Amino acid sequence: MLPRLETLEPGRREAILNAALKEFATKGYDEASTNVIAKASGISKALMFHYVQSKKDLFLFLYDYCTDRMNREYLPFMNFREPDLLERLRQSYFLQLELLHKHPWIFEFIDRSAHTKSDEIRRELELRTAGKPLICEETMFGHVDESKFKDGLDVKRCKQLVYWANIGFTNQILEEIRNSEIPNLDYDHIRTELDGYLNELRKAFYKEEWT
Repeated sequence: MLPRLETLEPGRREAILNAALKEFATKGYDEASTNVIAKASGISKALMFHYVQSKKDLFLFLYDYCTDRMNREYLPFMNFREPDLLERLRQSYFLQLELLHKHPWIFEFIDRSAHTKSDEIRRELELRTAGKPLICEETMFGHVDESKFKDGLDVKRCKQLVYWANIGFTNQILEEIRNSEIPNLDYDHIRTELDGYLNELRKAFYKEEWT
């Protein structure tokens, strides 16, 4: 945490973090506006820079903050060796929901963080990611028990269809979260909906004994 941000009361601090995450996630580092971040946070630009010093420092702090939360609250609890593809996705969804509850733009920020024209920012990110494994499509969809799929199906294409469905589920969840008041969002309903969709995928692609 940037030292001066630590002096802020939690509500104001989270407002700044979430406003910055949204701005950087939707516009990228180069086009992001500190004026927009300050306004969305409910403070003046001058006061914001009292706490965060510069746009670069804020961006790099957010990157470190988000990756730290992923390393503490997602990766240790995600079993990438789970052989059931749909169960692996279920684990991932539920863990992501916990992160999205507090920071709705965290995953888009991480995904877009490397896409910048700034050589300085790219060098800083390269130092942070050097030697660290990345979560990608192969991590989530590779090395699964393909014997669960119905006979006669093209498993490779079925996995691609599940991948596309996964993107659709994720976008729908994010849209619901961002269009709602976060404290009042019914996460039990979202989990129930996710289980419903995953069960339909089971019935569509898995043998009867696995549905």
